[in-house]
Amino acid sequence: MPADGNRRIGLTVALLAALGFSTSGPAVKPLLEAGWSPGGAMLVRLGIGSVLLLVPALRALHGRYHLLRDEWRALLLFGVLSIGCGSTLYYLAVDRLPVAVALLVEYTAPLLLLALSWLRTRRRPPAAVLAGAAVAAAGLVLVLDVSGHLRLDPIGLAYAAVAAVGNASYWALTAKPLTVPPVTLAGAGMVIGAVAVGLLGVAGVLPVAMPAVQVVVLGAHLSWLVPVLVVGTVATAIAFGISAISVRMLGERVASFVGLAEVLFSVVLAWLLLGEAPLPVQVLGAVLVVVGVTLVRQGAGTQDEVAAGALVSRAAVLPGAMGAGPAPSPGHRGAGAAATAAFDDETDDDDEGALDTLAV
Repeated sequence: MPADGNRRIGLTVALLAALGFSTSGPAVKPLLEAGWSPGGAMLVRLGIGSVLLLVPALRALHGRYHLLRDEWRALLLFGVLSIGCGSTLYYLAVDRLPVAVALLVEYTAPLLLLALSWLRTRRRPPAAVLAGAAVAAAGLVLVLDVSGHLRLDPIGLAYAAVAAVGNASYWALTAKPLTVPPVTLAGAGMVIGAVAVGLLGVAGVLPVAMPAVQVVVLGAHLSWLVPVLVVGTVATAIAFGISAISVRMLGERVASFVGLAEVLFSVVLAWLLLGEAPLPVQVLGAVLVVVGVTLVRQGAGTQDEVAAGALVSRAAVLPGAMGAGPAPSPGHRGAGAAATAAFDDETDDDDEGALDTLAV
C-alpha cells in the first residue's frame, strides 16, 4: 500500500483511539453519581481491560516471555504509577469536577515534564517550548474560570493535578526504549494496576463500591452494565489496542499530536451526554491548552532531533568509535553502537525524550 494510504489509515486509527479514550470520563460519571466509588469503577475498568488484552499482549511477545522478567521494574512502575495511580486519581477528580476540567488539568502533564527537564539539565528550553507552555498555562487559567463564574471543588482540582503527575510518568515510561511491545506494556500495566487498586481497596485506603444500580444518561435509565462495558471495552481494551497500532503506523510524535483530540472529544461528549456545557471562556481555554501542549511537544521533539544529529556526528569522528571509512546506515549495529549508546545516555539523563510520546 502506498505510503500516503498508510498515513491516512494511521491517522484514522489514531483519531478512533482518541475517541475511544474520550469516552472514559463521560461513561463513568453516571456510575459515580449513582453510588459507585472511583476505586470500584477503576477496578472494574482495569479488570475488563486486562482480560480483553491478555491474548494480544501475550501473542505480541512471540514466546519471548523473558522480556517481562527483564523489564519488571519498568512494568511495575508503569502499572502502579502511570495506570493505577494516574487513572484512579482522574476518576477521583471526575467525581468532583466537570469531566472536561478534570481532563484538561491532567493534560498539563507535558508542562511538568518540561519543568523537570529544565530543573535537571539547567538548560533553558527553546523559545517555542516556553511559548507553548505560556499559552497552555493561559488556557488553563481560562478553563478553571478564575474570574469566579464557576465554583470548582479544590479537592477535585488537587486530584486532577496529582493525576497529571501520573500521566507525566506514563509518557516518560512509554518514551523509554523498552524491549516489550506496546500492547504487552499496556496489558501488563493494566494487570499490575488492577492488583494495586485491589490491594488499596482491601486495605481500606481506597473505597471500593460497586452497587447494582440504574444510571441516568440523557434522561434514560440504564443498567450499570452499560457504562461498565463501555469503559472496559471501548475506553480501555479497544482504545489501548488500536492506539498501539497507530503509533506503529505514524510514529510516536505524530500519533501523540493526534491523540490530543481526546480533549476536544471529551468536551463534546460530556456536553451531549451529561449536559456539562462549557462556558465560552472555557472553550477558548481548552483550545489554548491543546495548542500550547502541541507547541511544547513539537519544540521538544525538534530539540531532540538536533541533539541526536549532533551526537551521531560526534560519535562518527571519535577515535575507534566507527573506524575509518563511510558512515554506516542507521540500521547498522556494529560500528554505530557507540553513537546509539551516546544518544541513549543523553536522552536518559535529560528526560527530554519523555516529551515525545503521548498515551492516554
